[in-house]
Amino acid sequence: MASPFDIEEIYPDDGDRPLRLPRRQAGNSPQGVTVTLLADYTLRTRAALPSAAIVALLAESGVSTAGARTAISRLARRGVIEGSRQGRRSSYRLSPAAAANLSAGGSWILAATGAAAPWDGCWTLVAFSLPQDRAAQRRALRGQLRWLGYAPLYDGLWLSPYDLTPPVREQLAQLTPGAVTVFRGRHTELDSLGHRAPIDAWDIEGITRHYEAFLGRWRPLLPRVRSGRIAGAAAVRARTEVMDTFRRFPILDPRLPVELLPAGWLRQPARELFAAIYDGLAEPAERHVRTVVARFADGAQPTIRAHTTADILAGVVDDESGVPTTHY
Repeated sequence: MASPFDIEEIYPDDGDRPLRLPRRQAGNSPQGVTVTLLADYTLRTRAALPSAAIVALLAESGVSTAGARTAISRLARRGVIEGSRQGRRSSYRLSPAAAANLSAGGSWILAATGAAAPWDGCWTLVAFSLPQDRAAQRRALRGQLRWLGYAPLYDGLWLSPYDLTPPVREQLAQLTPGAVTVFRGRHTELDSLGHRAPIDAWDIEGITRHYEAFLGRWRPLLPRVRSGRIAGAAAVRARTEVMDTFRRFPILDPRLPVELLPAGWLRQPARELFAAIYDGLAEPAERHVRTVVARFADGAQPTIRAHTTADILAGVVDDESGVPTTHY
């Protein structure tokens, strides 16, 4: 099954062309919004929602009917959601693999935006060389390394401040022997104005702008969230958008060591603001989703359950089995 999220949503030009930071944080894709919406209210139960209800909820987030139906169709083809029919009505729910992926991904998003782990001053470097006729594999590897917290210092030299993890080992082991070399060591400063430091693999100024934009967008909403003045469709729309935007930060800023960052780094303020908005809107958003689904459901209504950031960190539990869906 393909990942519910696409690395190109975050790094659309992450190939052989010069790297540019995300273009999409100003507007969320119909597929991304659909996945976030389903995860926010059905991850715990994998409830099947009428397709008409999904379309109606997406319309409240500004997705056209045609765009919503196309997103549903594409997600079904990718195995992210699975459909069923009862008479003329169709319903969709998250596939088991997607639910597990999303639960693990939610825990990763919150863990990866927490306090950075102690850093030993060393870097893990991944050097690879793949021939031109294997461009697709090279592009896939770059995307996988990006998800795993690596960034390109040069075209075939990627690095992370943290030690090699089992997921990275597994990905690299799938390459043709002789195509990749991994080593870990300290950076040596040169007395030259032209040298490039390892941290330069990340666009620190660009990441700062994204944090500032996130804080500027959501801080004015916080008093209204805390006073309960946001409800209905507005609560669902805001909660979906704040998650769909915040989930990109672990890729942009994979817990980079604070020793390497400017003073006043905005990772923690952004995380705290996200939690306040996401958790504060959980109850009114859940009520509205229930209301919309009820308009289209025949007979017994699907079980809608919102979860908080604490639930996500703990591992969202399957209501039927009592087992955290992160365990797969």
